[in-house]
Amino acid sequence: MASDTPTSSGIRGSYFRSAMGITLVVGAFLLLVAGVFAVEIFSGLPDLEELENPRPDLSTRIYSADGQQLDQFFVHNRTYITFDSIPPNFIHALIATEDQKYYDHWGVNLERIIKAMVKNILSMNLTKEGASTITQQLARNLYLSQEVSMTRKLREQLTAVQIERTYTKDEILEMYANTVYFGRGAYGLQVAAEIYFGKRPIDLSLDECAYLVGVLKGPENYDIEQHYDRAIERRNTVLALMQEVGYITGSEYSKFSGIPIKLAKRKRVPNVAGHFVEAVRQILSKEPKLEGYNLYRDGLVIYTTIDSRMQKYANQAVREHLEGFQRQFEGSWSWRGRERLLRQITERAARNTEEYKAAVNDEHRAKILKALTSRPDFIDSVKKEAIQIETGFVVMEAKTGYVRALVGGRDPSSGMGLNHVTQIRRQPGSSFKPFVYASALEEGMNPNSGISAGTFVYRMPGGETWQVLGNSGGALTLRSALKFSVNSVAARLICERTTPAKVVRLAKNMGIKSPIPELPSIALGSAEVTPLELTGAYTAFPNDGVAVEPILVTKIEDRWGRVIYQAPRVLHEALPAKIAGQMVSMMRGVVDGGTASSIRQWFNYPAAGKTGTTNDFADAWFVGYTPELVAGVWIGFDDHRIKFTGWYGQGGKAAAPIWGRFMAMVYKDDRLPYDVREFSGVAKGSAGGGTLTPGDAPIENSAPPSDVLGTDATEDPAGQTSTEGGDKPSAPPQGDPQGTVDKDKALSPSNDKDFGGEKPK
Repeated sequence: MASDTPTSSGIRGSYFRSAMGITLVVGAFLLLVAGVFAVEIFSGLPDLEELENPRPDLSTRIYSADGQQLDQFFVHNRTYITFDSIPPNFIHALIATEDQKYYDHWGVNLERIIKAMVKNILSMNLTKEGASTITQQLARNLYLSQEVSMTRKLREQLTAVQIERTYTKDEILEMYANTVYFGRGAYGLQVAAEIYFGKRPIDLSLDECAYLVGVLKGPENYDIEQHYDRAIERRNTVLALMQEVGYITGSEYSKFSGIPIKLAKRKRVPNVAGHFVEAVRQILSKEPKLEGYNLYRDGLVIYTTIDSRMQKYANQAVREHLEGFQRQFEGSWSWRGRERLLRQITERAARNTEEYKAAVNDEHRAKILKALTSRPDFIDSVKKEAIQIETGFVVMEAKTGYVRALVGGRDPSSGMGLNHVTQIRRQPGSSFKPFVYASALEEGMNPNSGISAGTFVYRMPGGETWQVLGNSGGALTLRSALKFSVNSVAARLICERTTPAKVVRLAKNMGIKSPIPELPSIALGSAEVTPLELTGAYTAFPNDGVAVEPILVTKIEDRWGRVIYQAPRVLHEALPAKIAGQMVSMMRGVVDGGTASSIRQWFNYPAAGKTGTTNDFADAWFVGYTPELVAGVWIGFDDHRIKFTGWYGQGGKAAAPIWGRFMAMVYKDDRLPYDVREFSGVAKGSAGGGTLTPGDAPIENSAPPSDVLGTDATEDPAGQTSTEGGDKPSAPPQGDPQGTVDKDKALSPSNDKDFGGEKPK
């Protein structure tokens, strides 16, 4: 009979099979976990491309044409330097403090890892002791996060091994010195040396190198100004480690450990061209050739056209003029009778406050609006801000189009707020008239052609009447009419001697990009333009008819010095050279006895230009030029409803003085490449049309009566008014219709030096 009792061998086989099954399952599970862990580890490692081409964030630097750094764009303030620029003392201090076996390991130091693990186990904290080598720290700074975990530590070690296989030891040290954070916003040794000690890295002393290495352990904890004793102790620890390794002697330790740490004084570098730099940033952010580059991270080097010396002169000219001009305006301004305007401005200011914008509903907003507009201190602040005079001033080279100076507002050191050179459009008033006169010359007139200066009435195609007040009788040459900015002559020219369409076409060819309606009223400056484009258009006059578009940036290099952008030079052959010369001849009269004669208080060398003043003295302009430089000035207020209250708001008084002050400083500076010279096209422009015929002579010799000097408002078809408000000029000078400047006059009102046409000293 068979037995039902299992044999011992069967039992053992069953147990064996079960154990094997469990082992396989556990093993498979462990392999799966290991695989997942491995995937997690390796998925966070940099690929070969990243290892071979590391791209630490570098600041973009902006330079002036004369080599001065204007500003930086950055996320991390870092400038890259090569290994040769790193002082040996810094390398020795770094190795002695952070990784004494640096030249012996292959990325990780197993001995330090084991010691660190023992310490961590004993302290029950597996991440407390790091044991990271210099290469591991570089791996963390370049490719990994600052997370404290075993996963990150393993990635760090694996990446360090790959870095050691890719780079030499010196290359690793170079990258390390350029990536670490030293505190105070300084990333990399170059910036740290400048911020802490005002030096180049190669000029750092032994004790300074030791301090910078020591501060790496904790920039805030060892900041010399916050924790002096702690910082000294940390520096001396680094020096002691250098002595221990043999990098310095005992006597050197004794000497340098007793030296106090002296930081360079923190310099507040004035931003001499804040609005210019911001304009550059805005332009480049839209530049197609820079697509794929980051202005804040890619370490670009931007070379601009600005001249820091000329920029300082521009800043000074603006400050000097506005200081007294602001006081003069405030003395004449009153809010009495302007209560409605004040209420509107105050309500608008209240709506722009953060408090109002944060309101959750209309009821809450209404309460805030009522409260703010009832507060005397808020109203007073609004009053003060509303009547602050603003300005836009830009200077270009006539031949190149290079913008050499730009002041975008009343505070030249600020780059904040509205740029009144590039970001505003305002009516130019009579500073637009040269386009009308140039168009008339193209149609066959010449500077000495006679034209009626009487009141002009024009019937529009729709039946409306446009009337521009003028002289009760008599006529003027074009030269005198432009010199004294006679509105009725400009109106008569655009309607009878040329057309609005032709004037618009010419203005566009000369560089005006803003929309201009083909209406007669544009002759008096009713179409809005920016100061930059109007100034650029004027380059055609001293440049023999060739207009040059403004250029702010000449070239851009990437972090490796490769040119990635070269500014194109855009030229427009806008006028025949003869007509450009005739316009120069006529516009010289504006500054010599005409509406811009105020510049002769400061500058008595060849110059030409045109003033402009809009309705009720809201905007004042002067755009003028020498043979080499073209400069435009706008003066006004951010709110169009605030206006100058009298004659001092005319272009010749409000705007031209900035131009005159600036040019006087520039032409006195022997460092600048500008010399006193005559206009090249005047002779050509004068030929054939600059001599008075017997019939024209009486016209030229008749002084314009006061009622055609451009001080009367005229209604345009749209119901707007445009007024020329140039300075009331002196009587026309006798015997010199060209208005040639006496070169024996000095650049100052005293005329106490005879420069004889030489560049003033």
